[in-house]
Amino acid sequence: MNVEMYQLEQGSEFLVPYIGSGISAGFPSPALDYEDLRIDLNKELIKNPLSTFFGRVRGVSLQDAGVDDGDIMVIDKSIRPADGMIAVCYLDGEFTAKRIRILKDCMQLVPANPDYPVITVTADNDFVIWGIVTYIIKSV
Repeated sequence: MNVEMYQLEQGSEFLVPYIGSGISAGFPSPALDYEDLRIDLNKELIKNPLSTFFGRVRGVSLQDAGVDDGDIMVIDKSIRPADGMIAVCYLDGEFTAKRIRILKDCMQLVPANPDYPVITVTADNDFVIWGIVTYIIKSV
């Protein structure tokens, strides 16, 4: 899986209409009028603006984790990596996204698709955990 990277435009605001009372998954309430609330998606999705980037997913190695080709990842470089997190990593000249497995003597990059192998990172690899995926934006 490759990742195309995009930097956040600082100071931008993205306000969209917001239904603050929640959305019924059953029968809608006829008494609920349209609420004129707005939400800033940048404030909702981006906790650390100076260290946040976006990346477009290219590939299907994380599809069983709900990450599909064409999805947009919100990536925060300020989050400390921990076992099991989905991370964007720079590995031998390209960006890749995988779930990280931190073992006693090595690190592994674990796909969420049985068609892809687990990658064991060694000292021979040019490797850095570039950031942690905090949100996935997808089309439904």
